[in-house]
Amino acid sequence: MDELEYIRQKRMQELQQSMEKKQIQYPSAPVTINDASFDEFVSKYQLVLVDCWAPWCGPCRMLSPVLDELATEMQGKLAIGKLNVDEQKMTAVKFGITSIPAMLIFKEGKFVDKLIGAVPKQNIIQKLQSYM
Repeated sequence: MDELEYIRQKRMQELQQSMEKKQIQYPSAPVTINDASFDEFVSKYQLVLVDCWAPWCGPCRMLSPVLDELATEMQGKLAIGKLNVDEQKMTAVKFGITSIPAMLIFKEGKFVDKLIGAVPKQNIIQKLQSYM
């Protein structure tokens, strides 16, 4: 195989992988994730927001409908995961979650940013747009 043919095949593989990524169906609602599914979830989508929450947390419950709206409005651009830090301690420790609600932002499977507290919807959108 000559060098030109090698380059053609490599480029074809890259294009196929790119097309496969674009065909991934983004969820229209937040997805419950756990320690076991965390890595797969954040690497499956181009842009991911993970809501770290607990059932007893009032601000977390206030933020939940906002994230439901964002999941619907930004479907195809963003996937939202919900991680109960009381039950999924390994991931919470891994990312140093000491205050909730905390939202972790991942781009192409890599951690890029964090939001702490019950942040207004517009602030969340503004932060996410910087990664689109």
